[in-house]
Amino acid sequence: MTIRQVSVFIDDKAGSLVKVLDVLKEGGHQILTSTLADSPEFAIYRVLCTDAERAFKSLKAAGFNVLLPDVLTLAVDDEPGSAASAIRILSDAGISIRYMYSFRLANKGILVVRTDQTERAKEVIILNKLQAVSESELSAMIKA
Repeated sequence: MTIRQVSVFIDDKAGSLVKVLDVLKEGGHQILTSTLADSPEFAIYRVLCTDAERAFKSLKAAGFNVLLPDVLTLAVDDEPGSAASAIRILSDAGISIRYMYSFRLANKGILVVRTDQTERAKEVIILNKLQAVSESELSAMIKA
């Protein structure tokens, strides 16, 4: 129900992101989706890619400050309001969304969500029959 996301802390200056992308390229990692968020001191580049554990090790070896957090991944219908409905279910259960990003794959909207209560969110997802996506299911959707 959770998948591994690579989170890289980089300098908020020209060329920093290219260095991360070069390491991923050299390691043969396919980026499925990514997002870049800035702050006054640094940027956080969050990536879903093939073989996140290996990507983590490659980036760590290259000297990057990198984490490998678990995130929830949900598939929703590719129609207006589907994301809102899924997030409302979590919110109504008292779960806060720390961050979210999304992409479209195999005619589905894919929501990548980090919450303040991962275990509780898993329970809510199961109880409400939301469609969680595992790493293997995500890989299969890519190949389809």
